[in-house]
Amino acid sequence: MRSLVKLDDWSPSDVRAVFDLADAFVAGRGPTTEGAAAMFFPPTSLRTRVTFERGASSMGLEPIVFPDTTLDKPEALADVARYLDNWVDIVVVRHQDLAVVAALAAARAVPVVNAMTDDNHPCEVLSDLYALQQQRGDIASLRFLFVGADGNIARAWQEAARVLQLDLVQCCPPELATPGAGWTDDLEAAVRSADVILTDGPGPHARALEPYRITAALLDLAPAGARFAPCPPFVRGREVSVDAVEHPAFVGHDFKAALLPVQQAVMSFCLGLG
Repeated sequence: MRSLVKLDDWSPSDVRAVFDLADAFVAGRGPTTEGAAAMFFPPTSLRTRVTFERGASSMGLEPIVFPDTTLDKPEALADVARYLDNWVDIVVVRHQDLAVVAALAAARAVPVVNAMTDDNHPCEVLSDLYALQQQRGDIASLRFLFVGADGNIARAWQEAARVLQLDLVQCCPPELATPGAGWTDDLEAAVRSADVILTDGPGPHARALEPYRITAALLDLAPAGARFAPCPPFVRGREVSVDAVEHPAFVGHDFKAALLPVQQAVMSFCLGLG
């Protein structure tokens, strides 16, 4: 039994196994099983919920979905996990508090998958890396640039960089940088050497991050074949310009199609399938 709370807990071989399973799901030969998956999502969840619910259902798991607030009760989360183990095979949790996900996983009663917290978003980053591998091949040879402030997406990319030894640099004002991250505030110079350009929403730092908006003119400076992958939900005119989304470097909405096989692969891996 495995869980995914943060990518720092995984090894490179774990990630490769998930990517191999994702290949199998893309090819229509992914593992199937019988059982159920308890899922906890806030009402605003869209892409993550669709892909986890559909993914579970198509691989033979009945998704049983609750609001994330169902977990906000005085009952010990270890008890919640042990009760759920009587009826479900895996638990998928999107909750603002990473400690909630970690406490459920620590009970070691049932596999737990982190579907997003305020601290990180491991499945989202795994999906992007899988899609990039399909498009560009060896992801270890790519130079990654994350443009934005410290937050769950920035931290998830840092987790992935540590596990896979990725060349990752963050670009933002110094006071907004993720602790321990490779950092620069020279956006133009950073774009000139980036193979993959990533963004996240600015949160409360919209004004401070205005000079770091990705535009088509900036993307023109990137190396040939560079990919621009803003994390949804992105807003035109905020972290990205309208023309940036129309630029050839923009990976397109179909880039996120990888979420479905990767979510299935993560669940399969944690269940010991494949």
